[in-house]
Amino acid sequence: MDGIFKIKSFGWQELAILYAPGITPRAATQRLTMWVKNNQNLAESLKEKGWIKGQRLLTPVQVKLIVDYLGEP
Repeated sequence: MDGIFKIKSFGWQELAILYAPGITPRAATQRLTMWVKNNQNLAESLKEKGWIKGQRLLTPVQVKLIVDYLGEP
């Protein structure tokens, strides 16, 4: 990556790894899932934008929401 985060479609695990590059992909995925689950406003906003639990591909709109709540990875 060129140092500038770009909003685009990401796989859930792909985005999770960007947020937690120093841990295993599985642990990063679990961590991102926990962050979303524990942030009721984020979870509700994602659901309003069509996200469902277990969805593997995030739309750019859904990625933007996550970044708005969690900051850039």
